[in-house]
Amino acid sequence: MEDKYILTLDIGTTTIRSVIYNSRTEIVGKAVDQVVLHYPIPGYVEIDPDELWKSIVGVVDTALQNAKLSAGQITAMGISTQRSTFITWSRQTGKPFHRFITWKDLRADELVKQWNDSYIWRLIKVGSYVLYVLSRSKRFRAGSVLKFTNNQTTMRLNWALHNIQEFKLAVQNNDAMFGTLDTWLLYKMTGSKIHMSDVSSASATGFFDPFTMQWAGWAMSLFEIPMGALPKVVDTAGEHFTSTCPEIWGHAIPIRSCIADQTASMWGSCCFNVGDIKLTMGTGTFFNINTGRSPHASVSGLYPVVGWRLGDELVFSAEGANNDTASIIKWAQNIGLFDNPQDTAEIAMSVPDSDGVFFIPAFSGLGPPYNDFTAASGFVGMKPSTTKAHLVRAVLESLAFRTAQLYTCVQAETTYNFSTIRLDGGVSNNDFVVQLIADLTGLKVERPVQVEMSSLGCAHIVGLQLGIFKSKDELKSLRKVGTVFSPRPKVKKSYEKIMARWEDAVKRMCGWYLGNKSSQSQNSVHDSSNSVTPQNSFKVTKLKRNSSAK
Repeated sequence: MEDKYILTLDIGTTTIRSVIYNSRTEIVGKAVDQVVLHYPIPGYVEIDPDELWKSIVGVVDTALQNAKLSAGQITAMGISTQRSTFITWSRQTGKPFHRFITWKDLRADELVKQWNDSYIWRLIKVGSYVLYVLSRSKRFRAGSVLKFTNNQTTMRLNWALHNIQEFKLAVQNNDAMFGTLDTWLLYKMTGSKIHMSDVSSASATGFFDPFTMQWAGWAMSLFEIPMGALPKVVDTAGEHFTSTCPEIWGHAIPIRSCIADQTASMWGSCCFNVGDIKLTMGTGTFFNINTGRSPHASVSGLYPVVGWRLGDELVFSAEGANNDTASIIKWAQNIGLFDNPQDTAEIAMSVPDSDGVFFIPAFSGLGPPYNDFTAASGFVGMKPSTTKAHLVRAVLESLAFRTAQLYTCVQAETTYNFSTIRLDGGVSNNDFVVQLIADLTGLKVERPVQVEMSSLGCAHIVGLQLGIFKSKDELKSLRKVGTVFSPRPKVKKSYEKIMARWEDAVKRMCGWYLGNKSSQSQNSVHDSSNSVTPQNSFKVTKLKRNSSAK
């Protein structure tokens, strides 16, 4: 029997990856390129669409060459993309009005703060709570605690509507089209034939209602988002994505799935059952729990997103996120704490502890349980005895601490019985971080042989659609676990006081960018003629929030 080949295209925050699998999910060809991020001014993080398109075409070409295959031999392709990164363009000409404004971009930071503090939003949340009390509807419960964040599309799109004149005029003339990265990519690949987004990508924008499965009317009205510019929201997989233009790779390739990267990694990790946990540690940390057919209404800041929809099968996910993970590692490398990220686990284990030094990983603020996007990053508790090894250990510990906090939120808000975390993402190669996560959560942590799960997830879902794989059980049987990290109760016990001190340090860095002088005075170093000792001083080294550091 002739083998069938599935081509996957995964576009993350920093990496473009194309992998070709055979019908046994074995890799027969692959290629990788970097996403070029532009920082025109501090806080802005953009991607040039022409540069991105050129890289995408080149990566797929290289993957085909490495597999010694032509486009005509590919059975179908699946796509996964970063979420909430968006662009707008002309309906008539296809010309973009601006570069991609990425999910890491902070240009709408002031809007986010203004809206979260506004009387109208407070009134809406109070109204939602009253409706929740009267109806016990989870939708209103979620609305009563909803906060706007920079990584959602909503405020950045509102900023664009008021600050990009060409886009503003196009909206008035019904010539504007909006799309997250997946939508634009489908539009380009199909020769402008389709303007679509799947439910998993749409639900991450911030203005798609997972409880009604429609674009949220309240957001359209509040933020002047033109409904006519938005894409059609479709199932995660199917023939509706049509095929690529034959001119791109020499032959049309059927597109059978287009999915958000976090959902794709859930498929790669085979998180098909309610209560299954997937933990991605890439550019950011994303903690996803399969909640089945019911969206999760959180009070601590877990976000209800659509996992996938395949006909009658609708699966939701509760997501907790920490937006800075690999970006923290990269920053620490850039300032000279180490030369090679692969050495960090060994460096951290070269000292017995962090010598009382703590790091707060908050370049993009802090997610659950703090939900404070005015928090600052910083080292706390440095002393003359502090070495680079202590700083490296403090950085790695902070990533594990934040993951443990996300898990605590999940435990508080759900009744599932958890036993295992399925891990993926580049930072998951760090044994020190992964083992500490197992210790602090008390769960087994499974690291796969190949840690990049988004590409494999695309192959899984496409293969299931085509009948290459007969069932999800077959996909589970193909899953390859590399290392299992078991929790060590004694280590968890030894970290109780350490993590409590770290949480105290975090609180001191919360609200830093609010400009509250009294708060800042608590968090600053006071010049004193008194001798400085660990017992009578508190040292804070604040790190300026600047997206270019990421």
